Amino acid sequence: MTFEELGLAPEILRAVKAKNYEAPTPIQEQAIPAIRAGKDLIGCAQTGTGKTAGFTLPILHRLREGRSPSLRVLVLVPTRELAAQVDESIRTYGRYLHLRTGVVFGGVNFERQELALRRGIDILVATPGRLLDHMRQGNVSFKSLEVLVIDEADRMLDMGFIPDVRAIIKNIPQHRQTLLFSATMPGEIQVLAHEILRQPVVIQIARQGTPASGVRQAVYSVDASRKRDLLLHLIEKEKMDQVLVFTRTKHRADHLAQQLERNGKRVAALHSNKSQGARTRILDEFRRGSIQVLVATNIAARGLDVKGISHVVNFDLPDSPEDYVHRIGRTARAEAEGDAISLMAPNERGNLREIERLIGSKIPQMEIPGFESTGEAQEEAPGRFTRSRHRQSGGASKWRRPVFQR
Repeated sequence: MTFEELGLAPEILRAVKAKNYEAPTPIQEQAIPAIRAGKDLIGCAQTGTGKTAGFTLPILHRLREGRSPSLRVLVLVPTRELAAQVDESIRTYGRYLHLRTGVVFGGVNFERQELALRRGIDILVATPGRLLDHMRQGNVSFKSLEVLVIDEADRMLDMGFIPDVRAIIKNIPQHRQTLLFSATMPGEIQVLAHEILRQPVVIQIARQGTPASGVRQAVYSVDASRKRDLLLHLIEKEKMDQVLVFTRTKHRADHLAQQLERNGKRVAALHSNKSQGARTRILDEFRRGSIQVLVATNIAARGLDVKGISHVVNFDLPDSPEDYVHRIGRTARAEAEGDAISLMAPNERGNLREIERLIGSKIPQMEIPGFESTGEAQEEAPGRFTRSRHRQSGGASKWRRPVFQR
């Protein structure tokens, strides 16, 4: 199927062609006709499947056919980074349409957002907390709202935003089209969906917990104290062009970034202690290639859409197996290919077992001569990683070649 066959407006097709997108992804192919038909929708798909365009394109098609003096579409997202990226997608695909868009999230000037809202916009992308602040100040009207989108609903749940989402929904028209997207469907999200959607079309592109098909995965067994050295070895030997490295804590992200910089790498750290301006600048530099290695906490596990990330490295295995799926989804975006490497200390084997249980398959375990694990204890202070440090070690097969030959 082509985008032309989906019946999108010529102005939208022109913008899609300018992005060199030739064919819709599976979720776009299924979601666009349903949304154009006015159906409520649940889209369950992992990251990197093109779901943002899956709802953005038909919404833009709908808005071009009418006009309203006030807000017509509200997109709720869990993080500032995702808000900025969804707003960018709307502006990209709507570049040949005369629509007004806006984005509101915390950490930036409130008054500028207020001014934009009072001037009037067609599409608003917002995080729940900052939107509630504007609602309390009377800065936004929902009287003409036609479409509500809740993106990354499971992440909303993880971050404690569901009460805020419910408070917002109480203040918007009941007669509307509602679209809910989520990588997983935990019980509370299913309850929310039942409450706010009417006979929704359900689209599930892949089994919940399934990584994107283009991601090649591997686990390296290594002592905790040798992780940094192994990471440097892999960056150099595997020709990693654009690397996203995940750590458990902000402190470890900063410390690792400093160590990599001392070894001559172009590197930056990204976490919640950074101001919004610093985050935006770092991401822009990463996209341009000025930064080769971005060391981040889970703040970058969802909503970070950077084209061309060649490798995702789990410097620390995540405590939540779902976070593993979201982390590695930062590579192999839009049906491309990418590599996901995890550095596993002996006390992280339990985390690996939970990840493999979720994804339904074994991840190849490997060792590189000179970096073999000796069963050394974690170098962090006792008690920092409480979930996995008491787990029993298990055996790992030893592969004597690099994980990926290019």
